[in-house]
Amino acid sequence: MRRLPIYFLIDVSESMVGEPVEQVQEGIAAIIKELRTDPYALETVYLSIIVFAGKAQKITSMVELYNFYPPKLPIGGGTSLGKALDFLMKDISENIKKTTLEEKGDWKPIVFLFTDGNPTDDCEGAFERWKQKYDRSSNLIVISLGDNVNVNIFDKITENVLLLKNTDQESFKQFFKWVTASIKTSSMSVSEINDDGVHLAPLNDDYLSKIDLSKHQRVNIDDNFAVILGKCQTTKRPYLIKYKKRLSPSEFENLSMNVLDYKLTGAYPVDNAYFELTDASVKNNTVSTDSLIGFPSCPCCGNQYGFSYCSCGKILCSGEEKITKCPWCGVEAKFELSSGSANITRTTG
Repeated sequence: MRRLPIYFLIDVSESMVGEPVEQVQEGIAAIIKELRTDPYALETVYLSIIVFAGKAQKITSMVELYNFYPPKLPIGGGTSLGKALDFLMKDISENIKKTTLEEKGDWKPIVFLFTDGNPTDDCEGAFERWKQKYDRSSNLIVISLGDNVNVNIFDKITENVLLLKNTDQESFKQFFKWVTASIKTSSMSVSEINDDGVHLAPLNDDYLSKIDLSKHQRVNIDDNFAVILGKCQTTKRPYLIKYKKRLSPSEFENLSMNVLDYKLTGAYPVDNAYFELTDASVKNNTVSTDSLIGFPSCPCCGNQYGFSYCSCGKILCSGEEKITKCPWCGVEAKFELSSGSANITRTTG
């Protein structure tokens, strides 16, 4: 039986921390559970998961459906889409069987690319290589998780760019049902009529819609989130403090303008795998603490202050101890509340 390879190429940058990455993880588990009830899928579907942040990493090799177990998704720094596409192309070249005179190879791989942000690397070279060598032999579907993505960049590599309008639990649930139905339809198509073209399930515009790239206006890339990397002084575990951009009316009556700031979404512990997926060569920007609304406790140990600023420029947690040791640089110091502001390093998102 010829394989129908399915790739999930998943953005695991800092802006995905918290509910978004949890929803994707739960959604993939739901897909696998449902596909295992489908006889066509059981015979043909093989799956692989590649994640990307500042770097790309394969966390599940191409494996048959009944042996696939959804892994835990990590979080990393940056959104290097170009590197992710290069990684995917290399994997396709090495692991997808081509048709020869002696035997038929795999069906066209289907790639579902999930992203909620804009690339932090140069994608042009990877896009060109994809268009020249992989476009005709693969089916790529890009899904923008929310409307923060500059979707126009994808017109060079695929016609199938979809928008998941909301990222609440119900929208994700319906979206992953659609992914499951699309895989089932494709599996039936290759099995019954030997057709491995794009066969997607019908869309429900209430939550998921196809973007007409010829009519979609190009937008400027902006900062939709401010994410700060911290480290717990007790457990030495890294964590991410996530803020979402908002525009609020000015407090001054005579000024008809909006004020930009970032409101706290939450603080989330991450594994040390975060650093393996982060491109350390990328220079991060800064954000003023005056623009940040809300400061969390430590999500790792519960220390009261999860946003303490060390002289080394890094963020750590502190509590009621008299002397705090920075888990980043090892300096011991006494931390006190301050009314001043500082420009602190933010992640690349």
